[in-house]
Amino acid sequence: MIINTNIGSNTAARILANNSNELQKSLKRLSTGNRIASVSEDAAGMAVGGKLSAEVLRLNSSSKNLGNLISFTQTQDGYLSQISTALNRMSELAMLATDATKNSSDRSMYDDEFQELEKFIDNMATKEFNGVSLFSGTALSAYIGADNSGNEIDFTISGLSLSVSSTGVTTKLDEASSVLTSVTFAEAALDNVQDAISELASLRSDAGTNLSRLEYERDSLSILRDNLSAARSRIMDVDVAEESSNFAKQQILVQSGTAMLAQANILPQSALRLIN
Repeated sequence: MIINTNIGSNTAARILANNSNELQKSLKRLSTGNRIASVSEDAAGMAVGGKLSAEVLRLNSSSKNLGNLISFTQTQDGYLSQISTALNRMSELAMLATDATKNSSDRSMYDDEFQELEKFIDNMATKEFNGVSLFSGTALSAYIGADNSGNEIDFTISGLSLSVSSTGVTTKLDEASSVLTSVTFAEAALDNVQDAISELASLRSDAGTNLSRLEYERDSLSILRDNLSAARSRIMDVDVAEESSNFAKQQILVQSGTAMLAQANILPQSALRLIN
């Protein structure tokens, strides 16, 4: 029996320290929701999880960018829809002005409305979305990420223009014959409006194609983001049910270790009986 070195106490203290450390780790996992309490526990998992987290954030940003482009395209189509309504009315006015029973005063009233609608359509060509022209004809590129080799993955949606050199909605309407002051002019104006309607139909088709592509890309990004988030979760997120059981286990071990350390510290006192 010895006094200077209490082997049992040292062993109990060491085990208690280990269990206390595990209890602290379990507490940290439960409080943070992370499976990896310290990078030393799973360095590879932490590295992979970090890369997945960064990629998920990039995909979130890409989805937002695509959402803005979808709003941009929907705004384009909304204006085109208004232009379509105006052109239909202009077609109706031009047809009414071809009536031989109408006098010049009647045609003048038709022409007044016709010209105002033409100004309305011309004004639509200057509309912007957050400072970006809606109908400049400039194609817009959408960057959605990079492949495993680091190459950019993007695509381009076609630009829409209401006024181009030889064709275009406003180009057709701006011709000198687009007035309703006579039967001859009214017939020519009707032809111009019909040409403009055909051009507008082509623009709306392009807008629909752009919108369809953008929505498919956004949906595919959402699927990829969800799957990457699930993969990251399996690496980084704690299983609360499992960790709660481990936490209860470590609590019991710490409590029993504390009690055993107290008992181990009492043992050398029995040496006093020999001295007495």
